[in-house]
Amino acid sequence: MAGGKQTPRQKMINLMYLVFIAMMALNMSKEVLSAFGLMNEKFENTNEAATMVNTGLLEGLEIKASDDPTRYKEPYQKAQQISKLSNDFYNYLGTLKTSITEKLVLTDDNKLPYEQMDKGEVIDSGWFIGDKYSDKGNEIISKFNQYREEVKKVLGTDVSYKFLTQNLDQKFNTDDVKDSQGIVKPYLDYHYKGFPSIASLAKLSALQNDVKEIENEAYNLFLGNSLKQAASMKNYQAFVITDKSVYFSGEPIKGKVVLGRFDKSTVPTEVIVNGSKINLSNANAFSDGQVILNMTAGSVGEHKFSGKFTFMEDGQAVPVDIQNSNYVVVARPNSATIAADKMNVVYMGLDNPISASFAGVPNDKVSVSASSGSIRKTGDGKYILRPAAAREVVITASGTLPDGKVVSDKKVFRIKPVPKPFGTVRGEYAAKGPASNLKAVSIGAKFDDFDFDVNLQVTEYTIIFPGLGSEVIKGTSLNDAARRMADRLKPGDVVRFTKIKVKLSGVDLVVKDAADATFTVQ
Repeated sequence: MAGGKQTPRQKMINLMYLVFIAMMALNMSKEVLSAFGLMNEKFENTNEAATMVNTGLLEGLEIKASDDPTRYKEPYQKAQQISKLSNDFYNYLGTLKTSITEKLVLTDDNKLPYEQMDKGEVIDSGWFIGDKYSDKGNEIISKFNQYREEVKKVLGTDVSYKFLTQNLDQKFNTDDVKDSQGIVKPYLDYHYKGFPSIASLAKLSALQNDVKEIENEAYNLFLGNSLKQAASMKNYQAFVITDKSVYFSGEPIKGKVVLGRFDKSTVPTEVIVNGSKINLSNANAFSDGQVILNMTAGSVGEHKFSGKFTFMEDGQAVPVDIQNSNYVVVARPNSATIAADKMNVVYMGLDNPISASFAGVPNDKVSVSASSGSIRKTGDGKYILRPAAAREVVITASGTLPDGKVVSDKKVFRIKPVPKPFGTVRGEYAAKGPASNLKAVSIGAKFDDFDFDVNLQVTEYTIIFPGLGSEVIKGTSLNDAARRMADRLKPGDVVRFTKIKVKLSGVDLVVKDAADATFTVQ
């Protein structure tokens, strides 16, 4: 362009044009380099935040292992091992980043000179010898493989961790890679050889982020598996509750068979019954999550069990009082047996079944009243109590003995609000499956360990897609906008369902929003 028989003026114009094109190309290159630099900054900021989150999860596991070692000791030990492996590999990747930047001079605003990081000589000369890996390159591959396999070894063969092991293989696979031209290249060659140093730096920061993600997924799995094990039906036993605690010979016995959770991994730190501390180290006093009583009946009359269980939760002692439990010692009928069928607790606004009777007194000679709310008879010795809004209700029972003498008794019951329900996806608190499955699921809610047969209906919820936004849904199924966002999800994405609004069918009662549910895309 600047040669030939052109005039000097034309040659000058052509030369200036070439310089202008070169300057445009240089500016484009600087913009790209700066973009990589900004990307690296975002990864490093994200990694700092992820470190704080993971530290909090690990500390939470440590507290639970201290509170409940039977259930959480092993998961915490696994978490400690994964923490060390992840920190070591994370720091090793940090040394690779330092080798790229150690000779660079920071800018006035204390940042790397991104626009000058267009060469990759540190990696090209340090990690490779011709078409092969150098000793340093082989060392890097070895570190990748060591981290991947050691974490998988900690997880073991438990199928609950299958998703995490698959994620490990995907993120830290060092197999050869086929490029766009169909040429097979070694892992490091494909990803780092010939690239600008700022691009390689950003890739290493992204790998550090993958380490933090693996660590986070492991901690959450350890917590979730322990909770699932605790809720297993294997920890439940059936036992019989009779409608009263005193019977005469030949009198028909009425009662019910109910389920109670006797979890040997739920171990209290202290148990006090009727003022006496029970020695839990005695094999005859505590077994399979149950305190074994060995007492002598006292004088004639009604006797209450009082005391408390003390458990450790989040490093704090949490007492669980023994309430509304009694037995009757009789010479003749002189005290009432009053019991709530639903674990001696009544719930505000619900129909609570109540049993009330006097030993030796026919049911048609017994009357029952409540200090607040309403109570109605449903059968022999059976009543339905619907408590009003208050902290407690007094149930009074009066009976007419065969000799015409009237005896009465009363009991105070605590009134509790309906507990907070749990949101469900496909009936599970934390469901997993492909994105196509997510599009068809129905969102529900249920109570955990709640003895009342109630029908919860979801009226509205908010679905949050990671990195894509959220959508408020009316009803239980995803709308079209949410389904479109579901199509953009990737394996490993965790979709959260929050602000789940529910109502009780047939009951005019305000219920708290259900706890969040999640769906992990596989």
